[in-house]
Amino acid sequence: MNISAWSIRHPVPSLVLFMVLLVLGLTSFQSLPVTRFPNIDVPVVQSRIYQSGAAPSELETQVTKRVEDAIAGINGVKHMTSAVTEGSSVTTVEFRLEIDPDRALNDVKDAVQRIRTDLPRTIEEPVVTRIEIEGLPVVSYAARAPAMTPEELSWFVDDTLVRLLQGVKGVSEVRRMGGVQREIRVNLDPDRLLAFGVTAGDVNRQVRASNVNLAGGRGEIAGREQAIRTLASKRTVAELADTMIALPGGRKVRLDELGTVTDEVEEPRTFAKLDGEGIVAFSISRAKGESDTAVAAAVAERIDEIRKTYPDVVLQRIDNTVDYTMGAYEATMKTLMEGAVLAIIVVFLFLRDMRATVIAAIALPLSIIPAFWAMSAMDFSLNLVSLLAITIVTGILVDDAIVEIENIVRHIQMGKSPYRAALEAADEIGLAVIAITTTIIAVFMPVSFMGGIAGQYFKQFGLVVAAAVFFSLLVARLITPLLAAYFMRPHEHVPEEGRLMRGYTRLVGWSVHHRIATVAIGLMIFMGSVGSFYLLPSGFLPQEDTGRMLLGVELPPGTRLADTEIATDEVTRRINMRPDVESVFVLGGTLLGGSEEVRKATLIVTLKPRDQRPLSQSHIREEIGRSLS
Repeated sequence: MNISAWSIRHPVPSLVLFMVLLVLGLTSFQSLPVTRFPNIDVPVVQSRIYQSGAAPSELETQVTKRVEDAIAGINGVKHMTSAVTEGSSVTTVEFRLEIDPDRALNDVKDAVQRIRTDLPRTIEEPVVTRIEIEGLPVVSYAARAPAMTPEELSWFVDDTLVRLLQGVKGVSEVRRMGGVQREIRVNLDPDRLLAFGVTAGDVNRQVRASNVNLAGGRGEIAGREQAIRTLASKRTVAELADTMIALPGGRKVRLDELGTVTDEVEEPRTFAKLDGEGIVAFSISRAKGESDTAVAAAVAERIDEIRKTYPDVVLQRIDNTVDYTMGAYEATMKTLMEGAVLAIIVVFLFLRDMRATVIAAIALPLSIIPAFWAMSAMDFSLNLVSLLAITIVTGILVDDAIVEIENIVRHIQMGKSPYRAALEAADEIGLAVIAITTTIIAVFMPVSFMGGIAGQYFKQFGLVVAAAVFFSLLVARLITPLLAAYFMRPHEHVPEEGRLMRGYTRLVGWSVHHRIATVAIGLMIFMGSVGSFYLLPSGFLPQEDTGRMLLGVELPPGTRLADTEIATDEVTRRINMRPDVESVFVLGGTLLGGSEEVRKATLIVTLKPRDQRPLSQSHIREEIGRSLS
């Protein structure tokens, strides 16, 4: 059965079908998350084991090697790397892409648990987690409060801000950077310990055993069931100082008689600075499948509420990756509209019929909008890859409609009525239209099944193109003949060939009469194209001007945190001398999101907007590198 003829004779089902598809597409478009890159699922698992005070050489032999040997036998392991620093052993395992991430996580947990008894007893409990590629922060803020001490501000961030922000939809983690942690320190006097005949270990065990709350079961009192608890934890530092320590011979002494008990902060292992000024910062990461822009907007709205509730605390946004993502999204949508308008103009120049141009133009939204519904059904997002596919396919979507409408116009020019011309022309050209579409799908679909990490990124590219082209086939076979049959008008005369068409006809005639020369020119162009391929620079992604750069600083082993702070202050001062730099955020104690170590630091350099600086980001990066060398 000719589906185009059926659509012309029964227009209602086709119109209703595309009305439903348009509603589904528009609804899906509004709910699609906007992200910078596609959500990829790479099975990477990390095992972290900490042993306070242990040297790297001891950890390597006693911990790291045993963990690696246990993990090596797991099915699907592709790469395994370990980083050993003082007191820390981190093993990162990358599995093959076909391995389920949850199974990989469970296998690594089981492997580490099996060798738990072979590891030193003084280590902390191993932490095995899955590394989420989408778990990177999307926005970071700095908190300042002149009326608060550093420990009070750090506690405010941990206890108040984190809880308020974790309730925002789409937020997966709020992580504090910089600041300090409260610590009650007991400094024992060796001479007094010797005089009373007690060791530091004895004091430690008694303080640990007495300063704790314990559950004691339950009991019935006055006909009611009550919980029984042992409450021994100290509420204040003074109460802790009054703790009685048992001595040999049945004697007792207060803890503060053996030393001093002070309320201080623990030794800092990290720091955060903005343009050389110490701050307490916090970063927000989005949950998997959520929109970068939606999460950042919701967080900004909650931050405004917090500012009104706590006016004494100044909250400033210091870093974000959302502005570039939103700019790329808006630029892509603008390019999409421009491409659609130019495609319609080109169609009009060649068809020279307003009604035929309108019919061809309708094919664009009817093909693109339902594609958003297909993207939502496949759990895709609006990112650089999927939007690139939509932009590229814009010119392809009208191909089927142009072929249909041009053949219908030709039949109308033969003296047939639009209704009869649409019936016969659509039947005549149907197989060719189907061949065009299936060929395009066959070309682009294999891109989605590419292997490796690149295949994870480009999976959405081929499927989005195939979905949009498939909907364009439905439009060409159902809607275009239907509109032509009822919207076109008979032509009274056949228009004369224009100058462009006459020139094209002469060029085709010359190529037919000079076959050898035509083939030779084609071969030379082909060989020149292949040769120029090796002159192009290669890379996974082109250079981008995001207005944001990451700089890693690593000092020699044994460097103290204070020395790292001095070095980063000098680097910050030199970078801030540039007029195109807006701010420099320093996160000391970690290198580009890797393992924590006091001799490492990460600098996030935020540049001024592109229209306010003469140099591109790549040139600025090169100049900063030369100035710091």
